[in-house]
Amino acid sequence: MTAKARNFRSDDGISGAERISDAEHAVMEALWRKSPQSAADVCDAVCADRGWSIPTVKTLLSRLVAKGALATHPDGRRFLYTPLIERSAYVGTESRRLVERLFGGRAAPLFAHLAENEALTQDDIAEIERLLQEMKK
Repeated sequence: MTAKARNFRSDDGISGAERISDAEHAVMEALWRKSPQSAADVCDAVCADRGWSIPTVKTLLSRLVAKGALATHPDGRRFLYTPLIERSAYVGTESRRLVERLFGGRAAPLFAHLAENEALTQDDIAEIERLLQEMKK
């Protein structure tokens, strides 16, 4: 990354009405995997799977720049885009929002729900147990 990525918190300017949409998230994932990228590069990464065209990607990139999620810098006749938000910080914030909204801010009911609906594999359970043991240290 050429631009300094920042932590994603609700007071970073991306909250409430300015949260990242599912479509914008797909663009961010492409840029988190590799950056900087041009709009054409991002389209190469996401357009076929989503049925999008380059104008759609450019619109989403513009929205993300306006929300403060991306930086741009000119490269000849095109712009290159770089995330200003760390993926791990974004995931953390969205995870907390999910737990707060659906489970009253408690993680235990989330795990219970996943276990009851057989959404946890044996590998998932082993990983959770390992994480819990590390937290107890």
